[in-house]
Amino acid sequence: MSEIALGGLLIGALVLFVLLGVHIAVALTAIGFAGVWLMREDLELAMRLMYLSAYNGVADYIFATIPLFVLMGLLVSISNVGKDTFDVAESLLRRVRGGLGVATVLANTVFAAVTGVSIASAAVFTRVAVPEMVRHGYRTSFAAGTVAGSSVLGMMIPPSLLLIIYGVLAEQSIGKLFVAGLIPGLLLAVVFAAMIMLMARFTPGLVFDLKRHAELATGRSTARLLGTGEMLSKLVPIAALVLLVLGGLYTGFFTPTEAGGIGAFGAFVIALLRRSLGGGNLWRVLTETGAVSVGILILLVAAGFYSRMLSVAGVPVAISDMVQGAGLGPYGFLFVYVVILLLLGMILDSSSILLIMTPVAVPIATDLGFNLIHFGIITVIAVEIGLLTPPFGISVFTVKSTLNDPKVSVESIFAGALPFVGVMLLVLVVIAIFPVLALALT
Repeated sequence: MSEIALGGLLIGALVLFVLLGVHIAVALTAIGFAGVWLMREDLELAMRLMYLSAYNGVADYIFATIPLFVLMGLLVSISNVGKDTFDVAESLLRRVRGGLGVATVLANTVFAAVTGVSIASAAVFTRVAVPEMVRHGYRTSFAAGTVAGSSVLGMMIPPSLLLIIYGVLAEQSIGKLFVAGLIPGLLLAVVFAAMIMLMARFTPGLVFDLKRHAELATGRSTARLLGTGEMLSKLVPIAALVLLVLGGLYTGFFTPTEAGGIGAFGAFVIALLRRSLGGGNLWRVLTETGAVSVGILILLVAAGFYSRMLSVAGVPVAISDMVQGAGLGPYGFLFVYVVILLLLGMILDSSSILLIMTPVAVPIATDLGFNLIHFGIITVIAVEIGLLTPPFGISVFTVKSTLNDPKVSVESIFAGALPFVGVMLLVLVVIAIFPVLALALT
């Protein structure tokens, strides 16, 4: 059997292992080790490559970015910053038809700029936004779908853990990826908001519980308007944190790792001032930061080893030659690649998809002349769509478990999130056709 055929067989085995429930890090390491051993018939070489992958991975300075941004996000989450942001957005948009849905998107956009994790956004705004939307006559499925759909902004608007993972795997600048994600992330948020307002106007039955909404419309609103001073007091902490982190990044004053450290310290000060660290909260934040960060770092080390195995097998070069020989061209390859990502998104989580596909796709994209920063933005958007598609749809399941309401089915939340999937596909096509949207600020 040729090395190319063996490499293809090992990729198939990897997907099979993951589907069978084998932890992705174990599967990547085992497949990488077996691949090098079988192809080179040298156990010592396989051991040496595994050692080098582990050492080089842990020694990489950029890895410090991950725990710092995770810590910042968790500190912000326990400080009720998300609720404050939603309260202000709700007060500002109360007269807009579909305003609470738009407020959820707006609050998620701001929250995304300090968390970088979609699941955190989904959990926070399920508790904050869904009860408020239902109380104002929105359909529960639409409210939950809006939270799930807009939560994906956490992985596009910087800082983003998926962009960090892609940057490490593709050996691209994390700072440039963060800058590149800003316009696509804001574009997604704007189109989400526009879609909600159009649905509220032209298909109100999909947005509102019409009977309850009509009853509420005839009565007096129970929403308490916030004064200007109260709005400012609620917005100042998160605005200061966003300006500190993103301002330092975009001006080049901070490296991504330094920005993570400054942001984590700023979030700690906010949590301290709000007295959110008592009752064991600080210890829980620290232990959860360690658990999340170690999990990601082990995955990246395993993916580095897997990537070395693919290079030894010559798989990226072979697939690149096959794509060019088939006459698909750059956009033909991109179409096939995105379809594969969308299919994988139905059965795997975002990190696993990146870990499996990036080592294969990046060398091919390089040969076909893609800018790898632009390619990374396309990749992350396509992968994020998987958070909303059945049967895996981890954002949807996060909303369902956080909501903990037996009357709200998973299927209804998937239905509520479906319009957001359509919008993301549209934005994905636009960004693929117009690379300047991702590269204008880099």
